[in-house]
Amino acid sequence: MTSQTPSCTSASHNPPLWGLALLTFSGTLAMHIFIPALPAVATALHATASQMQLTITWYIIGLAVGQLIYGPLSDRFGRRPPLLAGLALYTVASFAALFASNAQMLIATRLLAALGGCAGMVLGRVIVRDTTRDTRDTAGRLALMNIMVVIGPGLAPTVGGLLAAHTGWRSIFAFLTLLGIANICYTWWLLPETRPVLPARRRVSPLREYWTLLGSRKYLGFALGGGLATTSIYAVVAAAPFVLSTQLGRPTSEVGIYLTLIICAMVIGYLLARVLLRRFTLKAVLLGSNFLSLLSAGAMLLCCVTGYLNVLTFILPAIVYSIAAGLTSPGAAAQAISVKPRLAGAASGLYGCGQMVIGAVCTVLAGLGTDHALSAALTLCASGLIGQWMLRGALIHRVG
Repeated sequence: MTSQTPSCTSASHNPPLWGLALLTFSGTLAMHIFIPALPAVATALHATASQMQLTITWYIIGLAVGQLIYGPLSDRFGRRPPLLAGLALYTVASFAALFASNAQMLIATRLLAALGGCAGMVLGRVIVRDTTRDTRDTAGRLALMNIMVVIGPGLAPTVGGLLAAHTGWRSIFAFLTLLGIANICYTWWLLPETRPVLPARRRVSPLREYWTLLGSRKYLGFALGGGLATTSIYAVVAAAPFVLSTQLGRPTSEVGIYLTLIICAMVIGYLLARVLLRRFTLKAVLLGSNFLSLLSAGAMLLCCVTGYLNVLTFILPAIVYSIAAGLTSPGAAAQAISVKPRLAGAASGLYGCGQMVIGAVCTVLAGLGTDHALSAALTLCASGLIGQWMLRGALIHRVG
């Protein structure tokens, strides 16, 4: 019996890693790059702030649904066909958004773009796994790709802010259309089919796997608790343009820079998590980092209710919250996927879907009322409290 990984068509040559990173971050980049332009788009389309935040909410929902679709499709039909189909949808929808004449059309095209952009998010990492033969090689390539993946969405708000300020908000969708075309060209000419040739085996229904996971209280504790502690940051991301531009009077180009700082702060959390998990217990890191989230959210809320809101008192707690989210994320995700090892793939997809749903709900809550800073702070406080309760419950009953 051999331990060698089943061969695939690309075993002799790995596809360029820069292209896989481009495929992976294109879906989330399209969300972050548009956020600084939300106030300008609201004015141009005569839409409300709540309608504009729905363009983010429905985009996140599209990302959530897509993560449940492309994995099973790629296992059955290969990596390239669903990937090319998703990229085509992403490109056409981005092009259609160029000509949006009202908020409803923009929301619809953004949803379709998200459903297409999911293909690269899901399959980029799968292809890395397909084209490496041992775990050390896989880990090395994934680590390098993840650095690239973080840089893209991290810089996206700055790029989006500059495009909106100097060439108009519609130029953002021209940029995304060109990005979609570049991804299609990469996939068509440089990316071979990589699905391993596996022995025939009985297919298991993805729905049955998902139902099993949803019936596990331990899994739900880590998945929902981890999601509430991490993707609740989208409440600040969605509210920030209106807080900074409308409430605090900052220019659009400056808004993009602040959003970049918030998003990139999560990378600091990821790096700290690697160090702290070697020195402290998982329970201490998870609950401690989530408590840091609560402290930062409480500080933001205090500044809002006492009238001391300014750029520093809004951005600094948001950055700390983002760092805490990065600290919590690796441990929560690892535990959720490990609850039922034989369902690790389904657990990972469902975990990602749950994160996007939680993020979507948080963006809706952050859009309620006229004081967006207060709405965002209340949303973060509630997320932190519920997340702490769910993580504690999962950790108390943790096996091993």
